[in-house]
Amino acid sequence: MRVLIAVTHLLGAGHLTRAAALARAFAAAGHETLLISGGVPAPMVRRDGLRLVQLPPLRIAGTEFSTLLEPDGRPAEPPLLARRSALMTETVTAFAPDAVITELFPFGRRALAHEFLALVDAARAGRPRPLVLASVRDILVASTKPARIAEAHARVADLYDAVLVHGDPALVPLDTSWPVDAATAAKVRYTGYVDEGTVALPATRRAGVLVAAGSGPAGLVLLGAAAEAARQRPDLGWRILAGHGVPEAALSGIGRDLPPGVLGRARPDYRALLAGAAVSVSQCGYNTAIDLLATGTPAVLVPFEAGVETEQRLRAACLAARGLARVLPESELTAQTLVQAVEAQAAAPVPGPHGIDIAGARRTVELVESLHGVGPARRGSVPATDPAFAVIDRALDSVAARGGRVPLFWRDDDAIAASPKLDRLVGLAEAHGIPLLLAAIPSGIEPSLQRRLETAPGVRVAIHGLAHSNHARPGEKPAEFGAHRPLDIRIAEAAAGLRIARARLAEATVLPVFVPPWNRLAPDLAAALPDLGYCGLSAVPGPPVPGLRRLDATLDPIDWRGTRSLRDPEALLTGVADAILRAPEQPVGLLTHHRVHDDALWSFVAALIAHLVRHPAIQLLDLREHFGVAAMDMGPKASKSRVSQIARTG
Repeated sequence: MRVLIAVTHLLGAGHLTRAAALARAFAAAGHETLLISGGVPAPMVRRDGLRLVQLPPLRIAGTEFSTLLEPDGRPAEPPLLARRSALMTETVTAFAPDAVITELFPFGRRALAHEFLALVDAARAGRPRPLVLASVRDILVASTKPARIAEAHARVADLYDAVLVHGDPALVPLDTSWPVDAATAAKVRYTGYVDEGTVALPATRRAGVLVAAGSGPAGLVLLGAAAEAARQRPDLGWRILAGHGVPEAALSGIGRDLPPGVLGRARPDYRALLAGAAVSVSQCGYNTAIDLLATGTPAVLVPFEAGVETEQRLRAACLAARGLARVLPESELTAQTLVQAVEAQAAAPVPGPHGIDIAGARRTVELVESLHGVGPARRGSVPATDPAFAVIDRALDSVAARGGRVPLFWRDDDAIAASPKLDRLVGLAEAHGIPLLLAAIPSGIEPSLQRRLETAPGVRVAIHGLAHSNHARPGEKPAEFGAHRPLDIRIAEAAAGLRIARARLAEATVLPVFVPPWNRLAPDLAAALPDLGYCGLSAVPGPPVPGLRRLDATLDPIDWRGTRSLRDPEALLTGVADAILRAPEQPVGLLTHHRVHDDALWSFVAALIAHLVRHPAIQLLDLREHFGVAAMDMGPKASKSRVSQIARTG
């Protein structure tokens, strides 16, 4: 791909640092990457391997984000802003990207909306139209004006294909800091934290206090308190690092009477120093927090809170809630309180592994590759832009012309444990925002499956029989819940499947939906399922069952009777198109079996999904909503007579 990333940092260099790390990750994966930077050049941000276009730079004073300044402090005049916008649009037109990523916008940088919108408009005019993606950190600062939030949501809905959130929802989900509406939530893709630092070997002995106060003047209060603490308690072994954006005169005043080597500028080997420190003191900016997660250094956090800034305070609170740091509010910061916090944190128990995802750079590349329909999952098969998909486009265009929508859902069968193939399945579903119904075999569920699903909020588990055992007679088609055994035995096993799944998996993960192995189910057991606590049934299309909501699979790409690889792609696509034209209101149900997929199957599935989700006639089904909200709270509700029958048969 050709990937263009546009960023303008105004206060610190964190936004540029993250954008540059992403650009390097795309380049390392073999994609031609271009970074447009509109802030003041930052010497500590790595530029190796980057193709960079530098706009006439802008900055702000304090936290006045609405007042844009030139580097010398003069107000930015309209001609300068026009030059920036023209350079951005000229660059995107000449580069012809396959994916355009705007850092923070449209959730922030409102003062620069004109140039970001011009960039997006120029990109969307390209043929074929590139992906347009928003890139945001884990925590945003939401406006107090509802109209501005609604404006951001409208821009996401109208212009953007996805929102890449560079955080881990296990630590802090986006809606903790931003009131995400339903349409925006459907486009959110969590990448994990983007770690741009180098690996630092753990020190054999930790010693001293390392203070880092960000890259700009926002850290002056912390620098002053730390310098005074170093004068009062030199025995703690202080090293204080100021950002290159701190004026030299201010730094000289802060460092008055300090011994040589205590106060200096930020260094490229910061992470190595951090790995050897007994205690870290910092403001809890995005990149500093990742440094702490990577090194496990005990931390005192003094979040920056000037103006309406709440980002660092919220992140610090989330880390402290996990026992990973101690928070000292900026309003309470003095040399004395800083020393007390450092000593308390040095004496506190060292926390264990945090489990927070910091592989966000690689994951971002994989997500964008998947959204674009390229990457490892696409080798050797039908690309998302292949003419073979034209038959589906014509069918969907026909539905769209009549104002219709075609529901789409994805079911995958035979899950039992975490595995690289399950990771690939979940990653592909998350990349496209498709809710995944994972049919798990209850008797085979291993603890690793639950651990994996804790970080897969879009996955719901259905009950795939009990043991996936064939009880059919020789010569008959295999079935676990056919009419081959007494009904009470089958009822007992279907009840046990739901009970076991709920015992081995998180309650919120399990949907009381029955998925019969081999998609075969005798009518008498189907009729009994509601009494056992089931609210839904997913098999292949069949007659309605009172008390159950059906959601059936219609597209299975595996050639089960032959190669057990991919069936003829053209025949599959023609079949899907015919079904859409015949009954557009019926859901297209993709059925996969991740445990047996080869490259050809992965490739086809990735290309098919990438193509379908980008068509406006496709409507992704919400599994909870389809099966009913009450279904999530439904427990076993077997009648007394049925329960007694089950008890007698064991």
